[in-house]
Amino acid sequence: MSIALAYTRCQDGMDALAICVETHLSNGLPSFTIVGLPETAVRESRERVRSALINSGFDFPQRRITVNLAPGDIPKEGTRFDLAIAIGILAASHQIPTAALANAEFIGELALDGGLRAVGTTLAAALAARDVGHAVFVAGADADEAALIEGVEVRAAHSLQAVCMHLQGQARLPAHTVPKRARSAASLPDLADVIGQPRARRALEIAACGGHNLLLIGPPGTGKTMLAMRVPGLLPPLSEEQALAVAAIHSIAAQASRLDDWRAPPFRAPHHSASAVALVGGGRVPRPGEISLAHHGVLFMDELPEFERRALEALREPLEAGHITVARAARSVRFPASFLLVAAMNPCPCGFHGDTRKQCICTPERVTAYRARISGPLAERIDLHVEVPRQTEELLEVPETRAEGSAAVRARVEHSRSVQIARQGVTNGSLPGPELLARCRLREEARRLLAHALEKLGLSARGYHKILRVALTIADLAEADEIDESHIAEAVSFRALDRRAVSR
Repeated sequence: MSIALAYTRCQDGMDALAICVETHLSNGLPSFTIVGLPETAVRESRERVRSALINSGFDFPQRRITVNLAPGDIPKEGTRFDLAIAIGILAASHQIPTAALANAEFIGELALDGGLRAVGTTLAAALAARDVGHAVFVAGADADEAALIEGVEVRAAHSLQAVCMHLQGQARLPAHTVPKRARSAASLPDLADVIGQPRARRALEIAACGGHNLLLIGPPGTGKTMLAMRVPGLLPPLSEEQALAVAAIHSIAAQASRLDDWRAPPFRAPHHSASAVALVGGGRVPRPGEISLAHHGVLFMDELPEFERRALEALREPLEAGHITVARAARSVRFPASFLLVAAMNPCPCGFHGDTRKQCICTPERVTAYRARISGPLAERIDLHVEVPRQTEELLEVPETRAEGSAAVRARVEHSRSVQIARQGVTNGSLPGPELLARCRLREEARRLLAHALEKLGLSARGYHKILRVALTIADLAEADEIDESHIAEAVSFRALDRRAVSR
């Protein structure tokens, strides 16, 4: 019986599903049929595989060839199945040993001359192959990404012939390895470059320490973007598990893996014209959006009110849940989206409401309508609302000594985060409500001040929890065992949008 089994994988959201390529050669008129829900690119592999086999010096069987991509109820798309189909035909026709295919998986597109081309999205496949103890054969251009997974045997080849020679034991392909570099903090923007703005600098430290979402409000030219770009330099390096998760998302989105900055938290800054699909993900075949590409990192949204309302409202669920589910008629895919939101906005359409240098030309109605573009539920999900005023001429003069740099702040952030993780397993910004109430030990003065703030600002339960989380982070930075009145007062002071709503 001329039948052979080869193994490969198809991408389904964040998962790489195992696909068994069953190849059967039988008597009859010569034909080549692929079944198992193949899409157009997969069906076209017949011609690529035929030419690649002939041009690589192999015989193309003049028999009835049936290739089944099992399981048959999962749609197959892309060119990643070419190599596995070719290997299956060679094994079924006894041109290579079938025993060599038992613990191997093949992923790659074939050129007509037998060359092997990259297909991307190999990281999740390599991770799944490692879990079952399989080696992975990929194109040379895909090898670095696949080799990011420790413990998996990656064999990089540039042609079908090289893969077959390895399987025949004639010329072994070496196991591919890639060095993963640690984050280079020197390449990140330094907080020492920011002159003045002590309150905004303090808010950045609190946000980085507790994982709190941050909104910067101020006139043009006050340094909001400059401050936001320095947040990644305040965050601790990613763990191995976090770095792999980030790399897997970038792989699925066809973004290059960041080998030179392996442990650096990602920083994404979509333009305000980005659609809701671009932000949260989607498409006919669901792909991750900007919020998932910012997983374990920073999502910077400049000119926040200029984003379309539908895109802003789409952020509400992932800001709370830490993931996003993209539902389509055929299937739904869940992508991780645990990111630190840093947003910036002007106080009014012209940008100069409340400015000490330039007079605002907006009517009160325009100012109110502009601020209303950020809905109350979205504003409540942002922990820190910080006003960034224009600096005076004295502060803009060249100082005698530089301000505190990112390295010193990052050291405090790393220490405080380690305390939070040891105490509760997550940062304060991700602490669930019931556990938050159990962890917070408030002094009586702090409790009275918090009750007064809730009544004055008219906050919901979510807003109440946000203030508690920020106060807990402030207490952690001060290495205090209890939350006192000063911690609550500082946390309440970072609710600029709530105060403005009350003043209206």
